Amino acid sequence: METVKIALQIIVGLGILNVWLLRFNKKTSYRGAEASNMKAEFKAYGLPEALVYLVGFIKITLALMLLAGIWFKSLVNPAAIGMAAMMLGAIVMHLKIKDNFKQIMPALSLLIICLAIIWL
Repeated sequence: METVKIALQIIVGLGILNVWLLRFNKKTSYRGAEASNMKAEFKAYGLPEALVYLVGFIKITLALMLLAGIWFKSLVNPAAIGMAAMMLGAIVMHLKIKDNFKQIMPALSLLIICLAIIWL
């Protein structure tokens, strides 16, 4: 079971780092309201630009904690709980602007994976 938990930590950690570091300024079909980048997505949610950076800092920190948790087990549950809360917030924002299921699916998937990490 430990191998499965580590694999899930890697999936969430690298997935979040990919979105926030490599795809921050890129358009994807998963962005809210078909925004062209992360700042435009937060604007579509009606959130201030400064919140983009706060949320990004939190998500990157939690992702790094999940990855570091491979070696430092005490980091895993706090990081998974925090990331689950962030994903729940992302789902609420997608629902707020009536995004389709495809746009909600990444946040929903990561929420489920984080809950599995906590449970395992």
